[in-house]
Amino acid sequence: MILFTAKISAKHHETLRANHSDQEFIFAENRDEVKEHLPQAEIVVTFGEDLQGADIEEAKQLKWIMVVSAGLDQMPFEEIEKKGILVTNVRGIHRVPMAEYAISMLLQVCRQAKVLIQNEKQHDWNPRVKMQEITGKTMLIAGPGAIGQEVARLAKAFRIKTVGVSKSGRVVEYFDENHTTDDLENVLPEADMVVSVLPSTEETRGLFTEKHFNLLPDNAIFLNMGRGDVVKSEVLLEAIRQGEIAHAVLDVFEEEPLPADHPFWQEENITITPHISGQSAHYIPRALEIFEHNLKVYQTDQGDHINLIDVRRGY
Repeated sequence: MILFTAKISAKHHETLRANHSDQEFIFAENRDEVKEHLPQAEIVVTFGEDLQGADIEEAKQLKWIMVVSAGLDQMPFEEIEKKGILVTNVRGIHRVPMAEYAISMLLQVCRQAKVLIQNEKQHDWNPRVKMQEITGKTMLIAGPGAIGQEVARLAKAFRIKTVGVSKSGRVVEYFDENHTTDDLENVLPEADMVVSVLPSTEETRGLFTEKHFNLLPDNAIFLNMGRGDVVKSEVLLEAIRQGEIAHAVLDVFEEEPLPADHPFWQEENITITPHISGQSAHYIPRALEIFEHNLKVYQTDQGDHINLIDVRRGY
């Protein structure tokens, strides 16, 4: 049995049943239905935030969890590892919308979109708004995976120097330089823009510290669309208020939704979006395409799973 705890449209229900008539699909509508069918489910398709350790214990037949999301930080990996359950996700399908988000938000900051929109609302004809260019600048991308690589590819249209920072420092296409995380302090001083696409892991939580923001040029833009816990809110707030960086664009936060009384909302030089950088009308079709590929591999034991997760490391 294949149990979907992730809600998808009836159109997709019909397509999956037609494409895989030999499989029994259960599309759970609520938590009660999930609990009812978990003990018989061999495969669970989830967004990754609704499975708890107790669920894994109850799922006696469970062999594979397909997470139709890239984020895995809420998964009960300890229980999953004990039972030897296969885990895959849809890492990489966000690369197009998130790369477009990054470039568009950096352009909005440099081309003063906030100011222009406010002036328009106030009928204020002000041609003295100071504009900047992103062309020819240096962009540091923390997390040069599929998304970071697509950001770097688009950045090349603006002749931007691209610097990748990762744990391994491996060479990645579209990057002019690649460095290890240990070398972060050495490359920050040349970065006009920092784009973080890092997941939430033990190594990345609180990675960016006060010292790192001190090392950045005071005209730098920090954009985070990975996970909010890569930097503590108070550290980032202080960097903005002290003028250590010029602007922060934040799509992810330590606490979500961001509380209405959070001081970020009051800062002119912080742009806030509600964790939407990966949104796209093509999301579910792309996710199901990966699921169907992996289902074929699972059934036939031929080929390789896409995005096989190391459950010990959590990614």
